Amino acid sequence: MYQYTHFDKQFVALRAQQFRDQLERWQRGELTDEQFLPLRLQNGWYVQRYAPMARIAVPYGEISSEQLHVLARIARDYDRPDTDLLAHAQATQDELQAAQPGLTLAAPLLQYGYGHFTTRTNVQFNWIPLSKAADVMELLASVQMHGIQTSGNTIRNITCEALAGIAPDEIVDTRPFAEILRQWSTLHPEFAFLPRKFKIAFNGAEEDRAATGWYDVGLQALRNDAGEVGFTVKVGGGMGRTPVIGTAVREFLPWNQLLNFLEAVVRVYNRYGRRDNKWKARIKILVKAEGQRFIDEVEAEYRAIVEQDGAPHTITQAELDRVSANFVVPELRPANQPSQVDVNSRAFQRWLTQNVRAHRLPELRVVNLSFKRPGAAPGDADAAVLAAVAELADRFSAGEARLTHEQNLALPWVHASDLPALYEQAKSLGLAQPNIGLISDMIACPGGDYCSLANARSLPIAAALMELYQDIDEATDLGPIDLHISGCINSCGHHHSGHIGILGVDKDGKEWYQVTLGGSDGSALSGPAHPGKVVGPSFSAAEVPGVVEAILDTYRDLRLSAAEHFIDTLRRVGHEPFKQSANAARRTDPRASRQSEEAMA
Repeated sequence: MYQYTHFDKQFVALRAQQFRDQLERWQRGELTDEQFLPLRLQNGWYVQRYAPMARIAVPYGEISSEQLHVLARIARDYDRPDTDLLAHAQATQDELQAAQPGLTLAAPLLQYGYGHFTTRTNVQFNWIPLSKAADVMELLASVQMHGIQTSGNTIRNITCEALAGIAPDEIVDTRPFAEILRQWSTLHPEFAFLPRKFKIAFNGAEEDRAATGWYDVGLQALRNDAGEVGFTVKVGGGMGRTPVIGTAVREFLPWNQLLNFLEAVVRVYNRYGRRDNKWKARIKILVKAEGQRFIDEVEAEYRAIVEQDGAPHTITQAELDRVSANFVVPELRPANQPSQVDVNSRAFQRWLTQNVRAHRLPELRVVNLSFKRPGAAPGDADAAVLAAVAELADRFSAGEARLTHEQNLALPWVHASDLPALYEQAKSLGLAQPNIGLISDMIACPGGDYCSLANARSLPIAAALMELYQDIDEATDLGPIDLHISGCINSCGHHHSGHIGILGVDKDGKEWYQVTLGGSDGSALSGPAHPGKVVGPSFSAAEVPGVVEAILDTYRDLRLSAAEHFIDTLRRVGHEPFKQSANAARRTDPRASRQSEEAMA
């Protein structure tokens, strides 16, 4: 893992100190709310539906056990609303739930003392009072963490695929490049006030596991015929109101020109991006509108940077070597912990199949801990679980974990001989559900339960579907399915890229949901990145579980065999049969039908 230099540590500590001064001036009335707004946003502090939300960056997903322990402390000591605030929020939730008859919930939704893993390897807390914000930032700085540029119209947290540096199909370990880019982009004076937020993702493997086509800039590592390392640069991807797949503007960019070329891309965006309409301000709109002209402008800017300015941001081999020295294989020793697990049992073997992946080092494995379990929102971890996972990372994975795009957590350095003991301990924590990649491994944003932008709630839908498909035999029979849920068109739940996508919409002041089918994030299973298509009119919350069940029943009826995945059947037969079954399922409660079937059996 990258270790902060003295400069890095000083930089983050001074930023925390600066924020404390800004906060205290705001509390004294010396700064207005309007003046304080950009200052807190630059440090990851939003004000959401009921309380502040803190977003903490985990660059390229790598996190240490020490950092997990600090997140656990924040969840325990700071993520706590006052009694009146929580009572008001709960009353509002009760009113919303009363308006949705027929949708039962597996667990209460408004919970505090939790961290939430996002699709972009950030961690969010939903109940920290702003009066405690400076204390939290100083605590984060003590373990090389911060919330800088996790919000606002800046270059956001840089992401990589979760298997960077450990995947058997890896072409290049992109973590050093992501770290160099993080340092370059943090508080870059020219890009502090872009037309809109700007997100960058790296993928260094043959399979695109970073969804690079959906990013403002997606960087796919490759080697040319001479064996030289470079990147295919895709620009203009994004979800939201207008889903767009990124355009390849450079098929092969030499690695050492990465910063010079990206500076050209962002300069052109900064110069021509729309600032009159935030819905049309993302770079995807500019790329789509201008086409080849945008590419020509980038190339002209890049030539000027290289030829006139002397390519000032060329990455030297010495700098790459310096940063890469932080990303070596850690000291590894088997835990050799005893276990009572029957390694031939169906449960253990199923876990091995679903949750354990191959490693580039033959004696090691990558273990996915599932944060998709009944009684908790997707990606949520309370203080006790965060601390326990830190202990697992220390015992089994050289003190390191990875946050994943799917809102889970992976241990990247596990000895194969330690899998039984790790399984036993993960199971005791409720983190060994063998559902990675299955329908219950769903992605969901916090939605209207927390977010002031949301049109509808995501978590009740996720809870109902989790309850519906908690039978692991049924989920396994259905096979790999990406189910993504967003509470609004901003698509924080990435509904556009789901095989099944669910989008919350506002209809006459009430919560309704659109269903899309056939989306792809670009992985080997899903194929090239592609947005899903809407299958019909919007559905009420109570209808959504029945609609999903009808779609999957149609898949069972139409698949050639159990080996044909949902997405392949959908592409073979088209959307129409699924659209018909979804619309026929309106006003149907699947649990009622199942209870009727059980009564007749």
